[in-house]
Amino acid sequence: MKNPNQRVAIFVDVQNLYYSARALYEKKVNFGEIIKMGTAERKLIRAIAYTIKAESPDEQSFFDALGKLGYDVKSKDLQTFAGGHKKGDWDVGIAVDILKMAPKLDAVVLCSGDGDFAELLHHAKAEGCRAEVISFGRSTSAKLLEEADDFTDLDLITTKILIDSNRPARKRK
Repeated sequence: MKNPNQRVAIFVDVQNLYYSARALYEKKVNFGEIIKMGTAERKLIRAIAYTIKAESPDEQSFFDALGKLGYDVKSKDLQTFAGGHKKGDWDVGIAVDILKMAPKLDAVVLCSGDGDFAELLHHAKAEGCRAEVISFGRSTSAKLLEEADDFTDLDLITTKILIDSNRPARKRK
């Protein structure tokens, strides 16, 4: 159960949400709504957006916008391997941050559908935290859902959470 006295932190795997929204709906995520949903009128201790620098022209303005929404933005460079394979993820960084912060929180809100985080949520619960997940249900691991105390399925609220790829998000009242 969520209550206004809970201390909450939100951990957003930006690439996971971005690529899910693009693949499923050809739209972008409204990250302002993500922070509102994750907080749910509780005491926000920290919101962290984990991003990958891909050298695209608009990425710095996107990172700046995340900062203005209240996120601490953590970025790392996209790795290119011999043979051209590219990779960029924050799994270990997200895990370390949750492990460090869980003892000081009442709720951990993970915004990702990646099943690799199931054991991490199990640990957060052992630390006494609620483990909450916000992601697109169609691209969320069943293992992750089994560990979650609460799940917000973005597939069910697309009109609220998605924006057209061609237009910037409008401010909501």
